[in-house]
Amino acid sequence: MAISVAWLWGRNARKSAENRRVMPPQQEALFDDSPQPIGAAAPPSAGAPLAERLRPRTLDEVIGQAHLLGPGQPLRVAFEQRRPHSMILWGPPGVGKTTLARILAGTAGAQLIVLSAVLAGVKDIREAVEQAQAAQRTGRRTIVFVDEVHRFNKAQQDAFLPHVESGLFTFIGATTENPSFEVNSALLSRATVHVLEALGEADLLRLVARAQAELAAPPLTAEAAQQLAAYADGDARRLLNAYENLVAQVGAVDQIDAAALKRALGAQLRRYDKGGDAFYDTISALHKSVRGSDPDAALYWLARMLDGGADARYIARRLIRMASEDIGNADPRALQIALDAAATYERLGSPEGELTLAQATVYLAVAPKSNAVYVAWKRAQALVAQHGSQPVPKHLRNAPTRLMKALGHGDGYRYAHDEPDAFAAGETYFPDGLAPPPLYEPVPRGLELRIGEKLAALRATATGAPDGASG
Repeated sequence: MAISVAWLWGRNARKSAENRRVMPPQQEALFDDSPQPIGAAAPPSAGAPLAERLRPRTLDEVIGQAHLLGPGQPLRVAFEQRRPHSMILWGPPGVGKTTLARILAGTAGAQLIVLSAVLAGVKDIREAVEQAQAAQRTGRRTIVFVDEVHRFNKAQQDAFLPHVESGLFTFIGATTENPSFEVNSALLSRATVHVLEALGEADLLRLVARAQAELAAPPLTAEAAQQLAAYADGDARRLLNAYENLVAQVGAVDQIDAAALKRALGAQLRRYDKGGDAFYDTISALHKSVRGSDPDAALYWLARMLDGGADARYIARRLIRMASEDIGNADPRALQIALDAAATYERLGSPEGELTLAQATVYLAVAPKSNAVYVAWKRAQALVAQHGSQPVPKHLRNAPTRLMKALGHGDGYRYAHDEPDAFAAGETYFPDGLAPPPLYEPVPRGLELRIGEKLAALRATATGAPDGASG
């Protein structure tokens, strides 16, 4: 397919060129009966960046995403039938979202209009609609591709709805953020969400081989190739940009080893979106590893977060939360250790203070687990929401003045320390008429085993039942 780029909208041509690109359909040869590559496009110029020169031009050139592009998989079927549907392509950077939109447009013989949600507005959407209407009059289909669609506000996203519903164009949005939170439900209901995955090491090594052939570059040692793939962290564009810079720096050598790679790349951080899904997925994995009593996995996710640039203070706060939510009174020392780790990190900073976070993480992972306090707190909140602001019973009210005493405040209150075993059996502490089932039910693990035994004995005394018969 011969692809050209038309700059639109007269006096605003320069700005609009950044906001929107229009690409015409493939030539009619694509629809001949003879076998044709799916979505073949014209190659870029020899002076283009390596990532652009190696951008797949047919579906068979795409590396990765076998769960979507393998035989019989949903996107493969859409390509083969040349019947694109509105979709959201959700995945991390550099996994082929834009490439798939381009190939799909070529496969369908459709005009491709590209909008950048970073720069475009409702005016640009309106003019894209006009372009689609003009194409429709000539019998040509249109695909509108919106990069970073999560950056559009509600009004901008809503502007697509009537045209997607009428079939004027096929909508494809690309996002690195969770569409459930970032894309309007109305637009989401009209589009299929396809989840793209970060490229694995094997896929990245295949891409390295293609890049080496394209640049006629010296080979990488196996160790260097693996380190380059690790540096890319699943991002094809990052890998190719790094490789192109690497080849330019090393010059004429027989091979590129790990030492040369390290000199060229320096200390680079892995991909890490500190405010997006990658961040919250990783902290979720850390939390669940601690809850699951796996110190090895917990240390791994802690290292991943710190390696990715997460704020160690945020991690410390989450460890404190884990100590209360997942350990609680089964081992009250866990909370103190988490607090001490946070305080020590403040004293030492990074990297020395990171060890104390690791120490706390291991302790929390191996500590006995209980969410009894967490569950009890949720029950208490629900009880308050259900029954509202019940008055405090008179016997529990304070009576600092004569008037309050005259009104009966404090009458009948039994001072627990004056009772046998410092327990006023039969005393009630809830509002009058409110007698819920026990909110706090200790688990038989760690210190809560003893707490549970103590509560069972107290409740048995309160009801007059034998020890252990109630609780």
